[in-house]
Amino acid sequence: MTDTADLAAFRAEVRAFLAESLTPELARAGRRATSVFAHPDHSIAWQKILTAKGWGAIDWPVEYGGTGWSPMQKYIFSAECARAGAPNLLPQGLKMVAPVLMHYGSDEQKAFFLPRILSGEHYWCQGFSEPGSGSDLASLKLKAERDGDHYVLNGSKIWTTHAHFANWMFALVRTSNEGKPQAGISFVLIDMATPGLKVDPIISLAGEHELNQVFFDNVRVPVANRLGEENDGWSVAKYLLTFERGGRYAPGLFGQLAKLAEEAPEDPVLRERLRREAVTLEALEALELKSIGASGAKAALYASVLKVQGTEAAQRIDTLACEIAGLAGWAIADGQSPDLLATALPRYLNGRAATIYAGSNEIQRDLISRAVLG
Repeated sequence: MTDTADLAAFRAEVRAFLAESLTPELARAGRRATSVFAHPDHSIAWQKILTAKGWGAIDWPVEYGGTGWSPMQKYIFSAECARAGAPNLLPQGLKMVAPVLMHYGSDEQKAFFLPRILSGEHYWCQGFSEPGSGSDLASLKLKAERDGDHYVLNGSKIWTTHAHFANWMFALVRTSNEGKPQAGISFVLIDMATPGLKVDPIISLAGEHELNQVFFDNVRVPVANRLGEENDGWSVAKYLLTFERGGRYAPGLFGQLAKLAEEAPEDPVLRERLRREAVTLEALEALELKSIGASGAKAALYASVLKVQGTEAAQRIDTLACEIAGLAGWAIADGQSPDLLATALPRYLNGRAATIYAGSNEIQRDLISRAVLG
């Protein structure tokens, strides 16, 4: 957690690269994003720039195209990207399905999918939730019947972020109704161009099209596209969720809070709330740094704790942004706060889901209490 001379030099290198390579258009897109998901026009463009530099997949092992950076270097890179306003890269491919492929995939699967994820050619969505099966994910019903070398899928998935952009989906499907619900689930990779697959938009309260419902009508998926053993997809999903829940929340939230501090009026109560959130983020960052290098059950525990702390801090900051935007709205004639006014309410509305997806925070607290309190 100490900033050595080598880390300071690395930070300077990252800042110089960002100053040279992060275009004004991409920086503006990053500032105006209303969720963790940037539009693919921007996220893929930024990913291509990073990949050309060799920095496209900082969390991957070197053998697959990773950087070989230390955990502190990765944290510094994330912090500097957030400070500069770089658009987020799509997490479903780089941070979620890629580690699962590395752990569970065959040599053929790794050779086919990983280079295409790194290049941005494959744009992924996540097929977990269903109507009636959200936090109770084990109750999912999307049926996958074996027919020779294929599974035939019938049913639907819902709240599928960026399915209308994606060309691949990783999904949990029901391959057996025997025994416990968790015991009959398999993890498959689905080409979104497969006949019988239909994507319908879900428009959010903010008027944005980020979510979708996906319907499967006799969609044939090769058995070769399964990760892990048949009916053991629950184990694969738990492994993946460690990467979805855990994260580097503090760097991006520090950037948001700094921007709000610039925009906020000199109201003593508001300034006190901003300072309280800054202290909270200092504690969150310390916890994130402490989690670096954790593995196994300890990594899963940190992932749950960070998910709770990070998402709830984000929601508080989103609430503050709406209040400040409301005050700033009176000064719009003077050209103040255009980005804040454009993004505060959509970000607030989108962020309400953060404490639900990837396992609700209530469930995370249960996991923490079992692990820590017995």
